[in-house]
Amino acid sequence: MQGRPLWPPAPYKTNHMTPKQKNLIVRTITGVLFVAIMVAGFLNATAMLVLFSIITAMTLWEYTGLVNDRVANVNVNRFISTVGGVYFFIAVALWSVDVVRGFAVMIPYVLTIIYLMISELYAKNKDAVTNMAYTMLGQMYIAMPFALINILAFKRDAEGNFCGYDMLLPLSIFILLWSNDTGAYCCGSLFGKHKLFPRISPGKTWEGSIGGGIFAVIIAGIIGYLANMGDTPHTLNIYEWLGLGAVVVIFGTWGDLVESLFKRTLGVKDSGNILPGHGGMMDRFDSSLIAIPAAVIYLYSLTLF
Repeated sequence: MQGRPLWPPAPYKTNHMTPKQKNLIVRTITGVLFVAIMVAGFLNATAMLVLFSIITAMTLWEYTGLVNDRVANVNVNRFISTVGGVYFFIAVALWSVDVVRGFAVMIPYVLTIIYLMISELYAKNKDAVTNMAYTMLGQMYIAMPFALINILAFKRDAEGNFCGYDMLLPLSIFILLWSNDTGAYCCGSLFGKHKLFPRISPGKTWEGSIGGGIFAVIIAGIIGYLANMGDTPHTLNIYEWLGLGAVVVIFGTWGDLVESLFKRTLGVKDSGNILPGHGGMMDRFDSSLIAIPAAVIYLYSLTLF
């Protein structure tokens, strides 16, 4: 019986994955772990405070390191800036749960900001004003939004007294942002033709943004419906949940673009590499840094009208 010659041997076939396939697997694993940690972090107030203290510290540390490495003649005080931002988060949390009352809890943070400004007189940096500007930007752009998540998480009654922890409201901000990203990616991949903001983010399209927005608002409606099914309805009714969804979509998209502008200005593709396949902390929380303050303003606006 005639068969295949014994020599030369048949070439060995391998099933090695391509770099793109490997990256997809890494992104998926990282994404699943990230979502699991975030959801677990909102299960109780203590976990939330610990989680976002760490997130605030890691994001500020990444930001200051990125600025120091990429901007000429700038040397932001990484340690003091990070400690100050974390303290600001904790101070707002303590005020939110009525552990402390009045302005006294903010005095150490104010002193930190004063120190960071005055220290430039003695640091002999070549561009002290730019140094101060990047220092204050870190506090405004990163520390403030993360601190404001306490306003979403801790409920107050009509008299302004602390009355409980609401995990659904702050968690929903991230659920809506994830829904918007997922919908935008799917719709953009299938139908994307018209660039949303080509100067800053060439990959984003109007079709993707609109599709992501519609999907996120639908998710907001579902959350609102489920939250108001029981005997104790949520603070927000279903229409207010729909409004929250729209606010998060619009300002979350702007938040994404603002971080893209920041990275483009510094000439980097990713803010870091701490999250395999997803870049850095700023890359992961970019949308929320604008969406959280916008959500707080929206919720306070509901009480005015």
